[in-house]
Amino acid sequence: MRLRTLNVGCFGGGTGLPSLLGGLKSNPWLNVHAVVTMFDSGGSSGLLRDQLGVLPPGDVLKCALALARNEREARRVLLSRMPSLQHERLRGHTGGNLLLSMMEQYSGDFLAAVDGLRALLGCAGRVWPVSTQQGTLFAEYADGSRTKGEPEVDAGHNAGHAVTRLWLEPEVQVHPAAAAAIPQFDAVIIGPGSFYTSLMPIFLVRGAPEAVQQVAGPVILVTNLLTEGRGMATFTAAEAVERTSVALGRPVDVVIVNTGSPNPETMARYRAEHKQPLELGDIPATCEVVSGDFWRGDIARHDRRRLATAVWAVLARRLL
Repeated sequence: MRLRTLNVGCFGGGTGLPSLLGGLKSNPWLNVHAVVTMFDSGGSSGLLRDQLGVLPPGDVLKCALALARNEREARRVLLSRMPSLQHERLRGHTGGNLLLSMMEQYSGDFLAAVDGLRALLGCAGRVWPVSTQQGTLFAEYADGSRTKGEPEVDAGHNAGHAVTRLWLEPEVQVHPAAAAAIPQFDAVIIGPGSFYTSLMPIFLVRGAPEAVQQVAGPVILVTNLLTEGRGMATFTAAEAVERTSVALGRPVDVVIVNTGSPNPETMARYRAEHKQPLELGDIPATCEVVSGDFWRGDIARHDRRRLATAVWAVLARRLL
């Protein structure tokens, strides 16, 4: 085996993608980058989008913090809420969301603001918004009902409505910088993250699937530890592989799945929220399954080191 530095692109948003980035960045043989969803319309990001007319900063901020030189201190400072600001509209936002939004307003360019934040934090890799055009996520469910906005889509399947179709209005185009960077990746890693609101929206962006189709190396899907509410009660890793492959227009080559479970008290708490361990299902023969115990705590989150090691094992075997 001849070791070389691999250029890896990680796709997603929410809390899952930063956890993956934070685990991978310490590997000296990886250059780790993020392509981030930009359609969050809830919480602080949604308010800033509505109040200031800026792009939602939250997911990009979390990914930049995960890649920061001093992640712990950066998170402590920039994820703190700002309760005492005189301007009532800005109260309750994180310092990082406000900083990134102010940098965007000052520069007039969201990507320039992200690059400025990356330089400020000493990030190990690049963070690209998948698009800098404003778009809103829509979903249609099995009963024919529809919802608009990321929080409402989540609420819909949590309430028991199975998602049958997703789309963006208006349609948006992949950012030219992301479109140029993606084909240069040695491999693509998707997830973990909310399937319908953090992962799939990226590939609704015009040009994003086509860019991924140009990647010569493997596409790796990291599935979630749990299903996401009553509307996904029968959802499996196999269905995640199938839907991701359709969205990409190319097969998923490797799926990483969890086989571990927490203590009974923790699992009972999640079952009360209508969430249960994600079953494997009938994975296509063309897709390699990598399984292991990635759930090591009381919160449903992949163990960073275990997930990073599993990803590296796949990359080393397939690319080196």
